[in-house]
Amino acid sequence: MSGLFDFTDYGALLGLVSDSLIAAAVLGVVGGLVGVFVQIRDMQFAVHGISELSFAGASAALLLGVNVAAGSIVGSLIAGALIGALGVRARDRNSVIGVLMPFGLGLGVLFLSLYQGRAVNKFGLLTGQIVAVDTVQLGWLVGVGAAVLLGLALIWRPLLFVSADPEVAVARGLPAGALSVLFALLLALAAALAVQVVGALLVLALLVTPAAAAFRVTASPLLAPVLSVAFAVTSAVGGILLALGSSVPISPFVTTISFAIYLACRLIGPRRSRRRARPATERAPAGLDPAAATATGPSAPAAAAEGVRR
Repeated sequence: MSGLFDFTDYGALLGLVSDSLIAAAVLGVVGGLVGVFVQIRDMQFAVHGISELSFAGASAALLLGVNVAAGSIVGSLIAGALIGALGVRARDRNSVIGVLMPFGLGLGVLFLSLYQGRAVNKFGLLTGQIVAVDTVQLGWLVGVGAAVLLGLALIWRPLLFVSADPEVAVARGLPAGALSVLFALLLALAAALAVQVVGALLVLALLVTPAAAAFRVTASPLLAPVLSVAFAVTSAVGGILLALGSSVPISPFVTTISFAIYLACRLIGPRRSRRRARPATERAPAGLDPAAATATGPSAPAAAAEGVRR
């Protein structure tokens, strides 16, 4: 282990990754909030499928010598549009994703095999690079992140309603299909951001695991997003800070921190739920389903959405 870390001149090295730290923080906020709906809508598989086409777009951009972040975004948007338009129902969506994943991965491998540049650039698209984000890319990432946050703010409540009970939402005039497509596009943009930091193979660590951990300890529609963002930011920024003193790529550190948080929440959640079950039921706010006040674990996302709908 002594050869794994070397924090000599750590302060000087820290200044070299300031852009990456900002990008990681932005990604943590975006990924944490998007991940809430990924859990509620059971779209974990979609995250992986979108990341594969994002990888293909980034690989094509690398081969052509254009902006890699832009290529990643284009690939993600294509995947998000296809998943949103062709797979509104869960079964259809999974079929579409199952078709897109190998196609996107195959294209990415083809483009990388044709690329004659540095091998580290190829490896970085799959597992992330600590200095992969420069000033130009940071501008792209911040702009895209702001667009995702604005989009989420505009559709947050109706999307929760549609996610909790799509049939009732449609009966009340909400455009469930359009909201599904719009969220798929926002998810695609978030996946493109994640590819720039942790690589295409480990996007799930920032778009799925933090929210899954949050719902292990709470079903509150207010607290769950806050915890999800905190977990995602901790994983992304903490991973960079650890990788800076190591020769190991950033992604193992990000995934390890994220997984450790999930394990801790999984251990804490059931005990906390049992201890607070009766008082929480008695004190459930008016208009909130008592089950939403005590549910944790797999049922927590649905309970949170149902609590808001009521």
